Amino acid sequence: MIAPMMGWTTRHYRYFFRLICKKAQLYTEMLTTDAILNSPQRERLLSFDASEKTLAIQLGGGIGSDLARAAKIVEPYGYSEINLNVGCPSERVQSGCFGAVLLKDPRRVADCIAEMCAAVKLPITVKTRIGVDDCESYDYLAQFIQQVNLAGCQTFIIHARKAWLSGLSPKENREIPPLNYNWVYQIKRDFPHLNIALNGGISCISTAQEHLKQVDGVMIGRAAWYNPYLFAELDQLISPQDTLSIPSRLSIVLLYLPYLEQAFISGENLTHLIQPLFGLFHGVAGGRRWRQKLSETLQRMDNPLVGIKAILREIVPSV
Repeated sequence: MIAPMMGWTTRHYRYFFRLICKKAQLYTEMLTTDAILNSPQRERLLSFDASEKTLAIQLGGGIGSDLARAAKIVEPYGYSEINLNVGCPSERVQSGCFGAVLLKDPRRVADCIAEMCAAVKLPITVKTRIGVDDCESYDYLAQFIQQVNLAGCQTFIIHARKAWLSGLSPKENREIPPLNYNWVYQIKRDFPHLNIALNGGISCISTAQEHLKQVDGVMIGRAAWYNPYLFAELDQLISPQDTLSIPSRLSIVLLYLPYLEQAFISGENLTHLIQPLFGLFHGVAGGRRWRQKLSETLQRMDNPLVGIKAILREIVPSV
């Protein structure tokens, strides 16, 4: 699974990623209930290319009635699941009384899940942390899982770090609190009937395979952005019986270019369209030059629509 990441798992990234890997579960960026209920651009927020499936949507909100209304709006679009964010520690999210702050109020989370489950047929899942502030013990986590499960949630994606709601930035909250995979493993042992996925600090497929001996799924975040090509062999690993070829980096770029060009013509931001390409040559000779050239393209090109395809075709064979 590829983690929902604000500003990163955009529709453009998801389209690009599907050129590398077809079978990994994708998630949208977190969309707030307010945006879904009130945005005049709702159709653009919720629609997606068919190639992005299987795609789950992550919602941010803490009022059960609003979440239920948003879930009803979301359901016809074809998402595979609706995921509730109970893990984001940002100040903006805290001010809206959702994200990681909800972990302090299991009853409220359970009520939100129950209202969403009653409103739609899609599975409702939760992405959470192992703890928040002083609410940090295995018993607290287990009781949270139990209470929310009784409300109708069967799948929990657990970031194996606690969250500090003050004193740490969102970036620091992804790095400073120590990882505690054993608690997530124990949750699976104590709740064998639930689907438990592990998130946090996982940067390669081989490590994910080791975790899968203990849990049902693994979610990878930042590594999927900085080095998306690490997923190029995943389809073969998941379905070795299929005759699936591993795409080359060059083929991925050339397949992405028509999408990039059409989206730019339609008015999409060029920076957002090019961003997914930056990590494609991570760890190989010429990767740094690739990123530099892309940056120069964004900064200096007077008419990017005319020149972008030619420049990228020129860069790729040289790396």
